[in-house]
Amino acid sequence: MGCAGFTCSKHSLCALNILYVMVSLLMIGIAAWGKWFGLVSSFQVVGGVIGVGVFLFFVALAGLIGAMKHHQVLLFFYMIVLFMVFIVQFSVSSACLAINREQQDHLLEVGWNNSQSTQRDVEKSLNCCGFKQVDPNGPVML
Repeated sequence: MGCAGFTCSKHSLCALNILYVMVSLLMIGIAAWGKWFGLVSSFQVVGGVIGVGVFLFFVALAGLIGAMKHHQVLLFFYMIVLFMVFIVQFSVSSACLAINREQQDHLLEVGWNNSQSTQRDVEKSLNCCGFKQVDPNGPVML
């Protein structure tokens, strides 16, 4: 007839962290699968996704162990890490909302010009060439 004490919180936190563990393993697996089958040739993108997956795995593991063993210090550091992740996400979201359309186009073009491997992947998968202008007589990087 209700949860007494820490039982409901414990089970909720365990379920949430098990979900986080599954998401982190899914991120790592999909990134590795994409690199293995040649869908993504950029090592930086694959490394970044795998790095985020590993970070999420360890944070979820800390939360799971802290909840299962009622370890208050581990749960405190788990909350601190989640709060710092929230601050970073909030800051990035605010920065993304603060830029206008011209600044977005400029950032996209700078990113496009600085990544040759991503250019090849996008041009190959979308059958196009160039960022804004298309040169039908130009070489297509395959």
